[in-house]
Amino acid sequence: MAKKNESKQERKDSRNRYDVDEYLDEKVSLFNIKRCISYITGAKSHLNAALLLSILGNIIGLSGPLFVQYAMDVAVPNKNTGLLLTMAGLLTLSIVISIGFGAIRNVLVARAGQAIIHDIRYDLFAHLQKLSFSFYDSRPHGKIFVRVVPYVNNVSDALSNGILNFIIEILNIIFIIFFMYRVNVHLATVTVLGLPVLALFILIIKQRQRRAWQRVSNKNANLNAYIQESIDGIRITQAFDRQKRNIGIMDQLAADRNREWMHAQYISNTVWFSTETISQIVFSFVYIMGAFWMNPMASFGMLLAMGNYAWRFWQPIINLANIYNTFITAMAYLDRIFDTIAEPVEVEDAPNAVEFPFVRGHVEFKHVSFSYDGVTPVLKDVSFDAHPSNSIAIVGPTGSGKTTIVNLLSRFYNIKQGAVFIDGQDIMKVNLRSLRSQMGIMLQDSFLFTGTIAENIRYGKPDAADDEVRAAAELIGVNSFIEKMPKGYDTPITERGAGISQGERQLLAFARTLLSDPRILILDEATSSIDTGTEQLVQKGIRTLMRGRTSFIIAHRLSTIRDCTRILFVLNGQIVESGAHEELLALGGYYYQLYQAQYRE
Repeated sequence: MAKKNESKQERKDSRNRYDVDEYLDEKVSLFNIKRCISYITGAKSHLNAALLLSILGNIIGLSGPLFVQYAMDVAVPNKNTGLLLTMAGLLTLSIVISIGFGAIRNVLVARAGQAIIHDIRYDLFAHLQKLSFSFYDSRPHGKIFVRVVPYVNNVSDALSNGILNFIIEILNIIFIIFFMYRVNVHLATVTVLGLPVLALFILIIKQRQRRAWQRVSNKNANLNAYIQESIDGIRITQAFDRQKRNIGIMDQLAADRNREWMHAQYISNTVWFSTETISQIVFSFVYIMGAFWMNPMASFGMLLAMGNYAWRFWQPIINLANIYNTFITAMAYLDRIFDTIAEPVEVEDAPNAVEFPFVRGHVEFKHVSFSYDGVTPVLKDVSFDAHPSNSIAIVGPTGSGKTTIVNLLSRFYNIKQGAVFIDGQDIMKVNLRSLRSQMGIMLQDSFLFTGTIAENIRYGKPDAADDEVRAAAELIGVNSFIEKMPKGYDTPITERGAGISQGERQLLAFARTLLSDPRILILDEATSSIDTGTEQLVQKGIRTLMRGRTSFIIAHRLSTIRDCTRILFVLNGQIVESGAHEELLALGGYYYQLYQAQYRE
């Protein structure tokens, strides 16, 4: 048991890699099948209409061989031209109606398929918006993206056309058996004898087939994860001349994917090959038995009709084999999709969460300990308080736990030991929206979205007027930079702010935070990429913004935090020093040493 648990932990620890396959249960999940049915039910109006048209079209189409038999056995021997033309006309009409119903049915199925795609993708994306940072910390983003677009596209046909066709083909088989037994019992029995053989074969290989397509899904995710990572890091790749090596890694991942895909196709094709082989053997036996073994010998019209029905009988069998292959492939992707939708939302509102009407800004940490992985402690028994309008600076070496403190205050992660209070209210018991809407958070990653400069600044306040956007930009000194852009505030920004310097991206992100007018302000290395000259322009805006607000500032540049109300020095997850700038210098401890080191630099 210990070994089994250890292997699961290893899989969990290594899943944030492009070269490690994700784990999923190889057994078909009944819960996932129920999920499929729920999405299909959402498009039932189109599917029901398509099913009705298919049934009517198939019944009308199946009457064709009877017209042929009657023409060959009655009209032709009696040289009844009028009857022959009537049968020919009825045959033509049955074909036209069947084709017409089929065309309308295809349109309805296409609409149902798109509705299903929309519903699955909506639910998947909506759930991704709720998942906590820990989910994204533990997976390459490429493996997440591949589930939202390619995988959903791959399963749409199986959930709409595939399921509908499965029902239709089953009904077709029933209808054809009925028509066959009306023509001749013995020949009909010969036709259906191949079914048990085919069913046994499919039962034997189904698990191998499912495992094969799961491996394809894994290799697709690995390849997609590496390609996205390589594109995001292309500047570093070229700076270190890693192109050739990266191409080799991609080539190996693509080869792994192709190998697994060919193996899965080989197994799937055995189903098709077996179905075709059995059907041809049965088809031959129908003619041999009808022509030589039956007494009396079957008429020419009967042989034509039974041959046609035998062919029609095995067509839906072949189609069912193809549908089965498609569904097995789709289930490998659906497992990934539903695995993501089923991912628990770790950070969410408590059942009886209350609204924060207005935050004054009194923050208290009481004996807070925290670990990201449940093993290695990041914070150890951290306690402090910040009164309204206080500015709290958090300093310390890299990895000491500074960012973790503000992440817990923002409830990006759940607090499992200790508690954090704002205005006397435990933040684990308040509504997340009402909490974060009153907090202005600027993280180390100054992420900009595709859109204009103005749209990025008003991202946290979409209804902000142009004057408000400009005022926020002027407050931190970024207005002059924006005015020099080709279209000013309407200048488009490409993905992640390409073409704009890191310092300029931080300034725009800072303006975005200012515009939200928060009650609690969090600046995590807000000026880390701003040059000294620009920093001087920003300091006035920072002081203006901090006035009347509780502020938390993480900074390595001590010049940006020397005027803060209190400075916390964090070391190995603990607050080892606390006080104002002059007090800590007089203490001659960790902060003094850090200040002296920066002063010498």
